[in-house]
Amino acid sequence: MSSPSSKLESSIGGLRCAAVSDVGMRRSSNQDSLAVSLAEGSSQWKSHGHLFVVADGMGAHAAGELASKMATDTVPHSYHKRSEVTPSEAIVEAVREANQVIYTKGSNSVDFHGMGTTCSCLLVLPQGALAAHVGDSRVYRLRGNCFEQLTFDHSLVWEMAAAGHASEDEIPAYVPKNVITRSLGPHPTVSVDVEGPFSVQTGDRFLLCSDGLTGPLKPELIGAVVGCLPLNEAAQTLIDLANLLGGPDNITTIVVEIAESEKLGMAAPPEETHEPPRRFKRSRGIHPLCWVAMVVSAILGIALATNQSFGGAFLSAAAFLVAALVAWTQRDTTSGACHSGSSVGIHGKAPYRRHDCQPGPATIATLGDIVRQLEDLEGQNTWEVDWPAIHRDRQTAHEAITKGNYQDAVIAYCSAVRRLMQALRNSKRTAASDSSVDLC
Repeated sequence: MSSPSSKLESSIGGLRCAAVSDVGMRRSSNQDSLAVSLAEGSSQWKSHGHLFVVADGMGAHAAGELASKMATDTVPHSYHKRSEVTPSEAIVEAVREANQVIYTKGSNSVDFHGMGTTCSCLLVLPQGALAAHVGDSRVYRLRGNCFEQLTFDHSLVWEMAAAGHASEDEIPAYVPKNVITRSLGPHPTVSVDVEGPFSVQTGDRFLLCSDGLTGPLKPELIGAVVGCLPLNEAAQTLIDLANLLGGPDNITTIVVEIAESEKLGMAAPPEETHEPPRRFKRSRGIHPLCWVAMVVSAILGIALATNQSFGGAFLSAAAFLVAALVAWTQRDTTSGACHSGSSVGIHGKAPYRRHDCQPGPATIATLGDIVRQLEDLEGQNTWEVDWPAIHRDRQTAHEAITKGNYQDAVIAYCSAVRRLMQALRNSKRTAASDSSVDLC
C-alpha cells in the first residue's frame, strides 16, 4: 500500500489492527509502504501467525517508492510459502528474498540503480511475537504505561553510540541522523536482525512505524497516544501530530492490539529475561579505535619494511595482531543467535529503549501547546473548520487536567488535532478538484 494517504482497519479473532500511510507535508510522493497479512484460518494461524510490515524507500522518488512496494509485496508472499522451516527462519529468508529482488531490479536498470528500503516486520504467533528488522523503521510494544523499542536502529547515530557505549543523544549534532547503515536493495546480501519471542497478553499493543513519525515526535508522546485512544484514532492522530510538527517525511503507522489472547489461543511463553536497557546494551561491532590501530600499524609496517627497517616493521606487525585480537573478541556474536527453550527461538537483546508513557504534565503540555497554536489559526484561513468543537475539546481537556485525569485530557486534545487536520485534508481535496475542473 503506497499512496498520498491510505488507511486500513482489520479485526480477526482476538486481534485488531489499524494502519495509515501519509505523504507528509513536504513530499510530493509517498515512498513508504505497508502490508498487513492476517492468517486465513486456524491452520495458517498456527503455522505462520499474522504478519505486519512497514518499509521506507530510498532513492529518487520512483526508485524509493518501487523498492518499498517490492519489499511489502515480496515479504508476505515469500514468508507464507515457507512451511518447512520455523517462523523465525521463514521471515529471515523472506526479507533476504526481498533484498535479492530489489537488488536485481536496481542492478538491471540505470533508473533504479542503488535504490533501497528499510523493512520492519512483526509476527504475532501462537508462541508470542517476533520482530525482523533492517534499517531505522521501528517496532514498539506497549504494555500498560511501558513503551519498549524492540528494534535497533541501523543508523549512523545509533551505530556510533553503540560503538562508544553511549546514548544517541550524546552523539554530536553535526552527525546526520538520517543516514542508515543497513537497508534492502543496495547489496546482494543483507543481515537481518531478529528479536523475540516476546510474551503477549491481552491489552498489549504493538506499533510499527517509519522514521517520519519518530523524527518529529518523542517516544513518550507516541506511547501515550497509542495507549489512550482506540486503534484507528491512535494511528490517525500520530500521523496528524507528525504533520502538525512539520511533516518533513512520509509517515506510516500500524497499530496492533491483542484484544483477547485467549480467543487467539496463544500460549503464554516464558516472560522475557532480557536485561533492562542500559545506555546501550550491546556493542554492535568493532570499536572504531581498533580499526584505527589496525590501519595505522599496517601502513606504518609497510613503510618501515619498504625502508628495510625490519625491527620497526616487526613491532608494527605485532601491534596489528594485538589490535586484530582485541577486535576479534569484541565482535558481535549474539545478534540473531538462536538458543533453546522455545519452538520459536530466543533472538536478539531487545528492548533497546524503554519509556514511561503514562500521560502526565509533560505530555499534556506538548499537546496543549499544539492545540493552542491551532486555535491561533482561527480567522486566518478559509478552511471549513468546526472551531466550536475544537474549543469544546480544549475546554474538556482543561477540566480533565484540573481533576488530574491526564488520560481524558490526551483524548480531548487529540480529538481537536484530528478535527483540524481533517478540515485541512478536505480543503486540499476541494482545491485539487477545483483545479482539475479549471484545467478542463
